[in-house]
Amino acid sequence: MKAEAEPFINHLKLSCDETFFPKKSPFEAFRGQYENCDVTVVTNGKDNVYGTGVDNVGTVPAALATYLTLDKLDGKADLVINAGTCGGFQRKGAAIGDVFLTSAVANHDRRIVIPDFVPYGIGKLDSASVTNLANKLGAKTGICTTSNSLDYNEDDAKNMEENDASVKDMEAAAIAWSCKIHDTPYVGVKVVTDIVDGDRPTQDEFLENLGTAAKSLQNALPEVIQHVCGRTHEEL
Repeated sequence: MKAEAEPFINHLKLSCDETFFPKKSPFEAFRGQYENCDVTVVTNGKDNVYGTGVDNVGTVPAALATYLTLDKLDGKADLVINAGTCGGFQRKGAAIGDVFLTSAVANHDRRIVIPDFVPYGIGKLDSASVTNLANKLGAKTGICTTSNSLDYNEDDAKNMEENDASVKDMEAAAIAWSCKIHDTPYVGVKVVTDIVDGDRPTQDEFLENLGTAAKSLQNALPEVIQHVCGRTHEEL
């Protein structure tokens, strides 16, 4: 969401590149240099298909924006960082405001009960190894599970537990899928806004903590960029 990205865009003094995406695309790209690294921040823009004007969220815009970005960069992207908010599971030690780095991603709402399609539906993909970065940030690590819904049903809850998820979002698995197609390493940097297995409505907790989480991302992401710039993947 734009609200999650704006503090980081402003902090790095990135400029909007209106030529980056096809004209009909709702996506936005902000580009510049930081710590001698070329940085491109992509947001999914606003909905102009259903006429709501809200932020584009979910797996469809996430996968498409990532694919178009990597296609445009044409092999020049060294790492994709999916920065944003998430729900956290208290059973996995998550608390409001915690920063998580993804160790892997999976889906919990793609229920395709045909044996050969079950692994495809789950779609588990490993993230780039970032042990040193996690130590530097004091961040937690864990699997991020993805769906197209903010809430969840009983089937989702079962699948999230089977995925051994620490955090839950609406785009990580889709972004990682596009990265896999382009053979580009991926990692998620996620800040917890709500407790999935808590006792408060997700939407209330999310909206209450979104501003604080965005500031937390603003603090964490420059450190992330400083750490990854000039390092090999093995050194992350």
